[in-house]
Amino acid sequence: MESYKREFIQFLQGAGVLKFGDFTAKSGRKIPYFINAGDIKTGDQIAKLGEFYAKAYLDKVGNRPTVLYGPAYKGISIAVSSSIALSKQGLDVPFFFNRKEAKDHGEGGVFVGYVPKAGQEVVIVEDVITAGTAIRESMAILGNLEGVKVAATFVMVDRKEKGQTEKSAMSEVEAEFGFPVYSVVDVYDIIEYLEEDPANDENVQRIKNYLAVNGAKN
Repeated sequence: MESYKREFIQFLQGAGVLKFGDFTAKSGRKIPYFINAGDIKTGDQIAKLGEFYAKAYLDKVGNRPTVLYGPAYKGISIAVSSSIALSKQGLDVPFFFNRKEAKDHGEGGVFVGYVPKAGQEVVIVEDVITAGTAIRESMAILGNLEGVKVAATFVMVDRKEKGQTEKSAMSEVEAEFGFPVYSVVDVYDIIEYLEEDPANDENVQRIKNYLAVNGAKN
């Protein structure tokens, strides 16, 4: 396993972002592990997460300037921290996020931060993709921005689950909307990491059993 993947999984566990147990995903599926960016609670943690996203951005997008979009609520801190981390690498990119309800006073509108203009590219930063539900919601919101194109989406973990078909949710999103979806690690990286310690055998088996039913076939 590449060292950065190990470092990232250790970070997720240490920050309480990666948990094992019984959870319900946004898709409604009952899942044996959970990735929750909402459990990042300190300045050091969110700064570190932003650094991982910035590294992924520079690896995949390069120095091309875009606008970072963080869907409310968990994507907000990811967008802000990623923007800060990128600025430290010499790439100053604006960011914005949505309100859950449009504001009807003051500046109004559904967006907070920099609102992209026609011809600009947007990069969505999320925590995970399970069935693609959250990304489709984001695309419906971003569809209100005329002439704006989504260039890519970045998530922490590719859960390697099927979406609305037997293909992975990430593959479906890529095919449906025409942009790539990148992850820092995937569930099989997590399994490989956990298998190094026999104390994790139960969690490993539960994840494998879950993937046997809900895992993507591609």
